[in-house]
Amino acid sequence: MGFGCKSHLHTAKLLRLSEDLPIVIEIVDSEEKINNFLPKLDDMVKEGLVTLERVRVVMYRANQASK
Repeated sequence: MGFGCKSHLHTAKLLRLSEDLPIVIEIVDSEEKINNFLPKLDDMVKEGLVTLERVRVVMYRANQASK
């Protein structure tokens, strides 16, 4: 669950069918690429919250089974 910018509760409860469910999209890339993408993101996001955070990648593993 989450609160939108208008303090409206958004929930993913099974019995409530809704088209305004909370969603989080995370993008991890270089600072330069993220900064170049921000104007495009501004055009796409008409309502919502966008944050920019520094991260420290501790571990990344790709599927090794396909070797």
